Amino acid sequence: MITVDMDKAKIITHDKRRAVRAAEFAPWDLKATIPSEAVAAEAERQKIRAKYADIQTQIDAAADVQTLKTIMETL
Repeated sequence: MITVDMDKAKIITHDKRRAVRAAEFAPWDLKATIPSEAVAAEAERQKIRAKYADIQTQIDAAADVQTLKTIMETL
């Protein structure tokens, strides 16, 4: 029987979450430096932060590998 180290599996899932989050942030990071677009960009960045904070909580609460796989599929 194969046993999965859930702590390591969660670390891998968090790493993927961070990479996807960074890619989603990239265009807004640039726009945040443009004074006329900074307010709107920060609002969008906050939406992204909230979305990924929720996903982070789901990863931390995952009790099995299938849950982590499901989360990774949504990223």
